[in-house]
Amino acid sequence: MQISKPLVADFSQLLTIMDELREKCPWDKKQTLHSLRHLTIEEVYELSDSILTNDTPNIKNELGDVLLHIVFYSKIASENKDFELQDVIDNVCQKLIRRHPHIYGDVKVETEEDVKRNWEKIKLTEKAGKFEGVLSGVPNGLPAMVKAQRIQEKARGVGFDWENANQVWEKVEEEISEFRFEADPEKKEKEFGDILFALINYARFQNIDPEAALEYTNKKFITRFEYIEKQAKVQNKNITELNLNEMDFFWNEAKTKLV
Repeated sequence: MQISKPLVADFSQLLTIMDELREKCPWDKKQTLHSLRHLTIEEVYELSDSILTNDTPNIKNELGDVLLHIVFYSKIASENKDFELQDVIDNVCQKLIRRHPHIYGDVKVETEEDVKRNWEKIKLTEKAGKFEGVLSGVPNGLPAMVKAQRIQEKARGVGFDWENANQVWEKVEEEISEFRFEADPEKKEKEFGDILFALINYARFQNIDPEAALEYTNKKFITRFEYIEKQAKVQNKNITELNLNEMDFFWNEAKTKLV
């Protein structure tokens, strides 16, 4: 990627705007690292949503919002004399070089899995001197499904994994059986969690992103349910006035008419 003069100029303008906003705008002046946190999470989810819908123009917009937040955090940290934006950029550059010895060193790799294993091993050496387990890098605040994915990926990175997909599916069936025959409500909830964890593991072996797969299903359900609501409106009814057979009829109609 070549850095053109317009790109340098645009980035410089963004930094100038950030300086001006922190000096002159009452809202921007008030923000802290903590006050921005939930807004950043929201922006990332909006970016994710745009990616799932292949909305390229909006992906561009949402990436701009995420970039703004990176600049914003760095500006606040600079004011607190904690670090500068330059430190952020330099840190990620050094990390990428350090964790890609097959590109910037003499390490040989054959597959993507070799790269992942090396990545996890290098991360462990970076934490030498203090105990941080393989899974310590998984943020506690992640949504449960995403967290399960990251846990499984990290375990796989050090060789703790199933040999093939058939073994994982057998585990799924085992967990479903345990769930079906568990009578205690509290234990049943835990067994259901085991089913989800095993299914996420199986999805990984099938190269399926379970978070994306579930979100596609969410969107599909919303589209079909809204179709039912619209058909009720055509009949001058509220959806609550439709009986279950009528709703099922429109649901099946939506399945044939909508993608």
